[in-house]
Amino acid sequence: MAYVNVPNELSRIKTKVAFNLTKRQLLCFGSAAVIGIPTYLLTRSFIGNTAAMLLMVALMLPFFFFAMYERDGLPAEKVARNMIRTMFIRPGHRPYKTENMYSILMKEEQPIGTSKKDEATTKKRKT
Repeated sequence: MAYVNVPNELSRIKTKVAFNLTKRQLLCFGSAAVIGIPTYLLTRSFIGNTAAMLLMVALMLPFFFFAMYERDGLPAEKVARNMIRTMFIRPGHRPYKTENMYSILMKEEQPIGTSKKDEATTKKRKT
């Protein structure tokens, strides 16, 4: 009897367009090819094959990174945006502050015998 394995987490399944790649991956790989291949072809006569190949790889790696990297369901640019926000834009320390209404009331009401006039009179009596 034939059966099909169904994954437990269906939200992780992405729609594949062509060559078992998503639209995002196709776009990133295509743009890497558009940038990398002409760079190699135009620079190999000036700087040599090895240096031109290394330059091509260096230019194409960020596109491959953005195509493949995913953390907690977020693509690389969203992860980078969140990291920049938390490290540089937003403050690092967010103190928890409350307004204690009872402390305000306690400052306004002083117990009997602790006013400034009472303290002055008690000091005069002791001396």
